[in-house]
Amino acid sequence: MVQLVEDKLDIDTYLELRESVHFHPLTRDQAEKGLKNSLYTLVAYQDGRAVGMGRIVGDGAIICYVQDLIIRPEVQRQGIGGLLLDSLKDFVIREAYEGTMVMFDLMCAIGREEFYKKHGFISRPTKELGPGMIQYLTIGESGKEKTEDISGDIKKGE
Repeated sequence: MVQLVEDKLDIDTYLELRESVHFHPLTRDQAEKGLKNSLYTLVAYQDGRAVGMGRIVGDGAIICYVQDLIIRPEVQRQGIGGLLLDSLKDFVIREAYEGTMVMFDLMCAIGREEFYKKHGFISRPTKELGPGMIQYLTIGESGKEKTEDISGDIKKGE
């Protein structure tokens, strides 16, 4: 049985779940600030062990972005990802203003498109919508940004 726990995601669990799917490593400071600035976090526990998580970032009114939907590899394809995603969507609906439209979006890893399509997401570009874009910024010790194309260095799961 899976238990979902809202807004109790701690740094160690977050970093360990990210590592379990080979996401790009974060510093503890990055993880702490990222979690603190999340609109909502959700952790899935199975037999007392964290097996998945998801979080929402954004402004809560115009855009809500699914970030870090993670399911441990050994429990994938058991419905946990869908349960988390549906619960994240429910949060967005509860937070949204009546009579408005909210962008509920994400960037998925290669090979995960069909999972998200089953949950109502569309792939871009479309006839009306352009492609998603990304830029990775590496911040040096002086606080200055240096832009690099590291797209080939990012793990498939990111």
